[in-house]
Parts: sequence; C-alpha cells; structure tokens
Amino acid sequence: MAGLNCGVTLTLLGILVLGATLSRGGAEAVNISLPHGSGITVLIKPGPFTVPGKPCYLITSKRYVTTLSIKSGERKDFTFTCPNPQNHFVIEIQKSIDCMSGLCPFGEVELQPPTSVLPALNRTFIWDVHAHKSIGLELQFSTPRLRQVGPGDSCPDGVTHSISGHIDATEVMIGTFCSNGTVSRIKMQEGVKMALHLPWFHSRNVSGFSIANRSSIKRLCIIESVFEGEGSATLMSANYPDGFPEDELMTWQFVVPAHLRASVSFLHFNVSNCEKKEERVEYYIPGSTTNPEVFKLSDKQPGNMAGNFNLSLQGCDQDAQNPGILRLQFQVLVQRPQNESTVTYVVDLSNERTMSLTIEQRPLKQSRKFVPGCFVCLESRTCSTNLTLTPGSKHRISFLCDDLARLWLRAEKTVGCMDHRYCHGRSYSLQVPRDILQLPVQLRDFSWKLLVPKDRLSLALVPVQKLQQHTQERSCNASFSYLVASASPGQDLYFGSFCSGGSIEQIQVKQNVVVTLRTYAPGFQQELSRQGLTVSIIPYFKEEGIFTVTPDMKNKVYLRTPNWEQGLPSLTSVSWNISVPRDQVACLTFMKDRTGLVCQTGRAFMIIQEQGDKAEEVFSLEDVLPKPSSHHHNFWVNISNCSPVSGKQLDLLLQVSLSPRTANLTVVLAAVVGSGALLLFALGLTICFVKKKKKKKNKGPAVGVYNGNVNTQIPMQPKMFPKAPKDNDAHVYAVIEDTMVYGHLLQDSNGSYIQPEVDTYRPFQGPTEDCPPSPPLPCSRAPTAKWPAEEPPAGVGPESESEPYTFSHPSNGNTSVPLLDAREPAETGE
Repeated sequence: MAGLNCGVTLTLLGILVLGATLSRGGAEAVNISLPHGSGITVLIKPGPFTVPGKPCYLITSKRYVTTLSIKSGERKDFTFTCPNPQNHFVIEIQKSIDCMSGLCPFGEVELQPPTSVLPALNRTFIWDVHAHKSIGLELQFSTPRLRQVGPGDSCPDGVTHSISGHIDATEVMIGTFCSNGTVSRIKMQEGVKMALHLPWFHSRNVSGFSIANRSSIKRLCIIESVFEGEGSATLMSANYPDGFPEDELMTWQFVVPAHLRASVSFLHFNVSNCEKKEERVEYYIPGSTTNPEVFKLSDKQPGNMAGNFNLSLQGCDQDAQNPGILRLQFQVLVQRPQNESTVTYVVDLSNERTMSLTIEQRPLKQSRKFVPGCFVCLESRTCSTNLTLTPGSKHRISFLCDDLARLWLRAEKTVGCMDHRYCHGRSYSLQVPRDILQLPVQLRDFSWKLLVPKDRLSLALVPVQKLQQHTQERSCNASFSYLVASASPGQDLYFGSFCSGGSIEQIQVKQNVVVTLRTYAPGFQQELSRQGLTVSIIPYFKEEGIFTVTPDMKNKVYLRTPNWEQGLPSLTSVSWNISVPRDQVACLTFMKDRTGLVCQTGRAFMIIQEQGDKAEEVFSLEDVLPKPSSHHHNFWVNISNCSPVSGKQLDLLLQVSLSPRTANLTVVLAAVVGSGALLLFALGLTICFVKKKKKKKNKGPAVGVYNGNVNTQIPMQPKMFPKAPKDNDAHVYAVIEDTMVYGHLLQDSNGSYIQPEVDTYRPFQGPTEDCPPSPPLPCSRAPTAKWPAEEPPAGVGPESESEPYTFSHPSNGNTSVPLLDAREPAETGE
C-alpha cells in the first residue's frame, strides 16, 4: 500500500511527441508518437452516423484506410481526404492503469494528449483502472458537479461522463452524468472505468476529476450528492433501466444543510423474484432511534428530514428460473421548512367505514426552473406528493409545502341500504365532515356513492335551495356545484352539473348514482353553509330520471337531456314535471327545429301532457320538433329514445319561460252569451213543466208515443223527405221512458213498482297526475296527434246524417240528470 500512495502523477508515465505540419496539398497533416510504457492507445474510426456524399478516407503510409490504431511506442503520420473529417470519424484515447501489480497514480487526471493538438474530431477519453477487490477507489469531481441522466438523454453542452465498475469479470454501469449537478464523489470497489465524451468543437482541456485511494467499501459503490441550497436530484440504480446486480448493495450519501429539509420520492421501480433475503431500502436518518430504518420499495418513503442522511438499496438472491428485474429511479428534493410543517392536523376517520380521503398535487405546467416540492407528511416523517387516508383510523398529518394552493383534496364515501324491507322512506343528509373542512388545503371533490337494491327502490335528491342546470345558455357561476352521474355497472349516464339559484326542486333517479360536490373557489364554505342536499329512498320507477321544475318569472329555465356530450343512451326515458302558477302561463320552446336523429330499432318519442287534462300530445323525434306552446296548468314532458344508428345521438335543449295570464276578450264575450243562453233555457224549462196537461195514470206504465209521420222508406233515397234530415223532426221521439217499456219487470210480487236506483257522482279519491305520461310502444309509428280521453279515435266516423231515429232528452243534453223517476214518471210533452 505504500507504493499506492507514492503520489506519482500521470504525466510521468510517458512523454508524447506530437507535431502538425501542412502538406503541399493544403490538407492538415497530423503525426502522433506514443512513448513506450505510456499505456495509451489512440484509435481513429468511422463515426456512428453515415454521412451521404463522397466517402472520406485516412491516408497513412500512402494507403487509404478507414481505421487507424496507434499503440504505445508507435508513431503515425496521417491526413484526411475530406475537408470535414468530423462528420466521418471519431477518435478514442484509452489509457489502462494497473493498480494491482505496480504503482497506482492518484491525484488530478490530465487529458493526454491535450485536445488542442488533436484533430478536430468527436473524442472520447477513457481511463480503465484495475484494482484489487479489497481496494476502494474514489472519483472526486470538481465544480461544477455532475448530474445523472437517463439512458438516451443528452447533455446541453455535449460533455458526457460515463462511469462503470466491475464485479469479477462483469462490467456494471453506474450511470451517465452531465455537468451542473449535485454528485461530488463516487466510490467504487474492484476498479473503475471512466469515459469522458467531448464534442469536436469543445475547447475543454481538463478532465475535471481526480482519483483517490480509499479502504474497502464492502459494496458495489457509494454516490455522494451535495446540496448547498434548495434543489433536487434524480438518481438511478446501477444498470438502470436494466436490472440491478443480484444480491448487491448500493448507497447514496446526501449532504444537506441543517436548516433545510429533504424528502425522497420513488419515481419508478420494479422488484425481482427473490429466493433468499428480501429487496429493501434502508435509511440512516439523523436523530432516529431505529437506525437503519427499513422500507419496502412500495412503501411511502421518508420526508421532512433535517440534515445529512444515507439511502441504500439492497438486492436479494434471485430465482434462477424466473429472476425478474430490480431497478429504481428516485428523486430527492431539498427545500426550506414551511410554517405548516410544524402544525399537525388530525383527521378522525375512526368511525367511518366507507370513506377515504386523498390529498394530491394540482396539475401544474412544467418549468425548467427549480420548483420547491409540495409534500404531505403522515406522522411528520412519511412524506409524499400524495397521501390517501383510509377509514377506521385517526390520522395526524402535516405539510411540507411552500404554497398549499398547489394541493387539493378528494374524498369518497359510500352510502347504501341494500335491504328493501327496511330502506323505503329513509333519508340521508349529504354533508362534508368538519375534519375535512378544517384542513388548510382546498376541497376539490367530495363524492357520495348512493346504492339501493336493484329494481326494488329508487332515489330522490332534494336540495335546500332550488338548483340550476349548467348549460351554455345559462352557466353556473357559483363557487361549487353538484355533478350527478349513474353508478350502475355498465351504464354511462351523466345527468348534468347543477348549482344553486335555479328552478329544479327535486331530481329522482332510477338506480345507483354518484353525487359529487365540486368546488371552484376557496371561499365555497360560506356558500355551502346555505345549501344542502338530502337523498331519500323512494318506490321504484322505470324511468332513468325525473326532474321536478318550478320556474319563476325572473329567469328563463334551460333544461337539457342527460349525457349532453355523448347523447342520451339508447332506449332511455327521462321526464320533467313542470309546475305552472295559477295566474301565469308557461311557454315551452325547443332550441332547434330538428334533432337529426335516425333510429335503427324502435322509435324516439316525446309526450307533452297537461296535468289538468288527460289529453296527450305525442311527437316523433325523427320529425320536425313542435313549435313553442303555451300551458296554463302543470305539465309533463317525457322523452324516450330509440336505438339510433351510429353517428348522430339524441340531445335536446328545452326552454321554459313564464308570463302573466291575461283575460281573452273572445272568451269573456262567449261567457256572457253562454250565461244568457243558460238563463233563457232555464226559463223555458220552467214554463214547460208548468203547462203539463196530462195527469199520472195509475193502471200501469205508459207506452212511448210513436210519431207516425216518419218516412219508412230506405234512408239516403232522393226526395223522400220534404226537408233536410236535420230540419225534419217527424222522426224524433220526445222521450222513451225505460219504465214504460220495461214496467212489467219492475213489479214485485205484490204488484207494486220498485223504484230503480239512481247513479250518484262520487269524487275520485286516488292520486291524480303524480306519474309522468307513459311513452308509446316502441314499435308504434303513429304521427303527431292529440287524443282527448272522452273522444273516440280518429278512425271511428260520426253517425250519418241520414240516420232517421235519434233521441231528444228533456234535460237538453245534460246527461248528469237521471232520466228515470219511478214515483212520478214524466209524460211526453207536446
């Protein structure tokens, strides 16, 4: 070992004699002479890239060659046949240093020969140092220190350092490095190979490192990284991205000022299949009572560490049949401690069973400048860029972040009742827990997953304040909104985004649903305190959704079908229950004339029905949409989709506006005329009853009086009636009393008459208009039509005017007055 410390410099190994003269042809001539025992070999060879055009050659000893090798003790003169040889050739200067049999030079390593006298080619200086296994060698790098880069990455100035080591006869790649980093020293065991790549135009004339002797390090290598202030470093395991050597140990030493804090994040890693031992990382952390602290690669790594610390990667004995691969890429971030790093927040999830919470970084634009990290620390030690808190425990967290606005929080909770016998009528308040609101980071999303038994029960969402649906025509400007989407497996149905200040009183959904409270501004809590949402379990219905809407005169209401971006799903039905105040009129308008929908199977329909009337208006959504319509009573709008062809999907935007109801002059005049006619009719009816001339007969029921002036010829014969049938009253019966025709059937055993039962009106006691109108059958191809419930279908024609026999009722058409009076049967009038 005394010989190893002799301090002999590399310059004493040999003297290089180099000269350059100009040939008569004007091309640069180079001669290189290497003395015996220098251990240097120069190799000029074609570059890795083929340049199109005329080939370039080396001329040496009157021979044209493409490769030239100059060994120790040789001298060669050569020229190039082209003016730009840097585009065709590269040069390697390799020096072999044997520290096992002779003196090992230590100290600063010089570039020999100097770059100033070499031909202008891309050049690589290689130092291959061989040492005994018990000897450790240390490469020390002067400022600027080195920065490790991934394979294939290039350095901005073109200067690259490649460092590798040895395990017996196997070469192990430690890493590739550029300038301007934090790596100050690399300690190797059993020799080292250092390669410095310089571009042809670079004027660098120093190696930038020195070699020192160290005792055995008992591991593959140790890399020292020095931080003088805030910054970050990305480092990789040996042979990355290939596998780390089996059962080897590699260590990184980090020098961090005491007033700064360091955090470790694993960017990418893989583990191998171990037969013996276990792959792990070990930390030696100042002040820890459990050094070394052992972590799995899948664990959250330590953070918020003050001062220096070490990190080691330990491999294992791998399975010979299926070894797998162990590799690691990680980042160390050093920054100033923040005020929040000394504050601990308690998040109590011990009473929760289905709630989880995640704190993560907001998406940020990439920047080349150093950006301090933003970490969430669990128990002030385990820090990471994102942290998930699980239910059933109480968690203590702190933050290591210069700006907490760079973080946000997401939470999820499942609310379900799966036994239909006990679920009906239950309700749950969707409120954000206080432990979450007291955290110093903004709540981004809080999602409730609401579950009910399939095809058994449905859900109703009832807000404290009415909601507005977000549309392009009227967007939400609130600090938060509710996003409602289906949670049923295999169904992609998004009902929409809703905020406070609208006209929607209730949203009913058929099956499972996810309600997400999404915030847009830090001051949402004040607005949230005035709003709330309650979910109730209601009886099952078959439509996907029902919206209860109560408009006001101040604003127009815009409503659009679910899944606005992708279109309403096939064979889906949705309804709106729209209320209209008594003194107002609602105008329903569709924002486009046609849907452009083409059905592949089934039919797409829209039904509009006023709840005060049983009439339904049915429209085909493949045709032109109806024009604006006015509605004086509450009404339903139902949309049922078909299975459309690929391409155009169903999307509809509805507008509802209110206006004061005004009296119609025509209606007023008609009411006055109708009242006068009714008064005259009542007066005539009274006079008719006063002038009754016939008295009641007691012998039996009277027989209806037949008018013998009726023409008995076949109807529709010409010129049979002196008047038109509508003017000829010869065939009209005054009345036919059922008691006169069937009087003998009303006698009892004593011969007296039984008074028939008279129908009375009983009001309907059941629910009226609580359900939306039923959509038509999918196979129906009916055109737009209006069917009053009391009128026959259009296919049934009226009676022919030539029918000779009709009946005239004494009540003048009022069918609510019974025609039978057994105690005093009415006689026919004149």
